Amino acid sequence: MTRIPVYFMPGLAASSSIFERIQLPEDQFEVHLLEWFLPEPNESLAAYAQRMAAQVTDPTALLVGVSFGGILVQEMKAFLQPRKVVIISSVKSNREFPRKFKVARTTKAYKLIPTGLLQDVELLVKFAFGETLKRKLHLYEQFLHMRDKRYLDWAIEQVMCWERTEVDPAVIHIHGTQDEVFPPKYLKNYVPVKDGTHAMILSKYRWLNAHLPAILLQE
Repeated sequence: MTRIPVYFMPGLAASSSIFERIQLPEDQFEVHLLEWFLPEPNESLAAYAQRMAAQVTDPTALLVGVSFGGILVQEMKAFLQPRKVVIISSVKSNREFPRKFKVARTTKAYKLIPTGLLQDVELLVKFAFGETLKRKLHLYEQFLHMRDKRYLDWAIEQVMCWERTEVDPAVIHIHGTQDEVFPPKYLKNYVPVKDGTHAMILSKYRWLNAHLPAILLQE
């Protein structure tokens, strides 16, 4: 049986190690992990997505993205022919953004975020995972590898200024009922994960291991 290639894209500033507890049946899936790289000066999200898509050796592979990685894999779809796109703890268009995101976009308040300070672990963890529990800081620190100010400035602007307004009905959306970054009340048509937070790729891996294979295989 030919295994199906699956490419995983982590969330903002995170490394692919956030997927270390995700286990898909090895006889069915061939797992590949993508990593963030530095954007070119003034690079558009589409141009970045095209460069990332070039790392996918099978254009029909499955794409799975978390948070900002979920936004990116939706943009990568334009340069590939993936048999399926799955997003986790993310949004399908800018219409699913919470009100504070829309205000920040309109006022350009996101430009005031001191990204230099995000190299401070506690602030970056809060920004990337939406969690502030001090006992988890050390745990989450190990997953955040892209702390370059150039990347953080670019990534935050790409999220806030994401231009997609039409939802792709083919995208499958998995989302925690307690996600504090993208509150479920702003979302439509998603697979709910009870008590899942924005960091559920780490905390709800058992649910994902139990359900993700069937989600990826469903026609």
